[in-house]
Amino acid sequence: MNPIYLDHAATTPLATEVLEAMLPYFTEFYGNPSSLHGFGQVAKDGIERARQTIANALHAREDEIVFTGSGTESDNTVIKGTAHALAAKGDHIITSGIEHHAIHEPLHFLEKQGLKVTYLPVDANGLVDPDEVKKAITDKTILVSIMHANNEIGTIEPIAEIGRIAHENGVLFHTDAVQTFGHIPIDVNAMNIDFLSASAHKLYGPKGVGLLYVRKGARLTPLLHGGDQEKRRRASTQNVPAIVGFGRAVELAAAEMESEAARQTVLRDRLIQGLLAAIPHSRLNGHPSSRLPNNVNISIAYIEGEAMLLNLDMEGIAASTGSACTSSSLEPSHCLTAIGLPHELAHGSLRFTLGRGTTREQIDSVIAVLPGIVKKLRAMSPLSRKIAQ
Repeated sequence: MNPIYLDHAATTPLATEVLEAMLPYFTEFYGNPSSLHGFGQVAKDGIERARQTIANALHAREDEIVFTGSGTESDNTVIKGTAHALAAKGDHIITSGIEHHAIHEPLHFLEKQGLKVTYLPVDANGLVDPDEVKKAITDKTILVSIMHANNEIGTIEPIAEIGRIAHENGVLFHTDAVQTFGHIPIDVNAMNIDFLSASAHKLYGPKGVGLLYVRKGARLTPLLHGGDQEKRRRASTQNVPAIVGFGRAVELAAAEMESEAARQTVLRDRLIQGLLAAIPHSRLNGHPSSRLPNNVNISIAYIEGEAMLLNLDMEGIAASTGSACTSSSLEPSHCLTAIGLPHELAHGSLRFTLGRGTTREQIDSVIAVLPGIVKKLRAMSPLSRKIAQ
């Protein structure tokens, strides 16, 4: 069997067109974009073209786009930057219990320094209730941060409504769009977004570059201090080849977003239906319809996700048991426990995330292979006598 890669939520392969756009900026257009001579200005032009492309994709202004080193850096900049800049206004931030660790960890860091955080619950499908956001807002609330779509279970959140509620109460709104930018439409104005985080390597761009959208007028203290790069919002010499690649990746994504989302949704549903029909005691995690076009997350009772993952890998199928950022943790997914799964089901989860190269034949191969792996592992499990094989 040819290898089958179904872990696109962890990272995507670099598109050939993106590599071709980047290469000249390693060897030919290598100037420092802060330099005034011709070499520097050519590099700067490459950055600004990418900035304009990305701004257009978000329906934003060009001067509202800040290039960072990753989605994690963008998230940290928003959380720490608003806490510092708005300390005189308040000390309370609202988020959800299923956010990425790039949100939760800086919040935990700030909580040790006195920041107050409300972690909103989600329902069984992973949805945040906008009414709960409204109830949680106080006169000390400075930021609401709710992800656009969950990286593990794929549930798409009602962020336009949440952003509207935040604005009606004079509170800034941030969304982590790492899993959605380039995959489903985003309009920062229509969706009431003040800050947005994204990362190039989730949409066939290079690793090591992210973006932060900052609405004009929104107050934010920089995470990095030094030079005047990015209008003093992010010091450091810009990673010119990566930024150019990011821009090209966004161009490609915009051109095929609608058709690719429709194609992947068909394959996604085929995989969900095939696995649930073939594997007893299995369930879908996340919203059945308001979910990312490429996301399949299932829990299979009585066996460990890691064991299934290793057996799939031996068959040439790459998948995940959850977020790539926590794959070495022995703790169950905080996202799966937040939607009410008991630990044993949370530990028995698999995430398949499709991409541009995913075919129907590959999906059918997974449907054919996984039930046999499950049967074999259940036969070895001390819990196997509780179920009919």
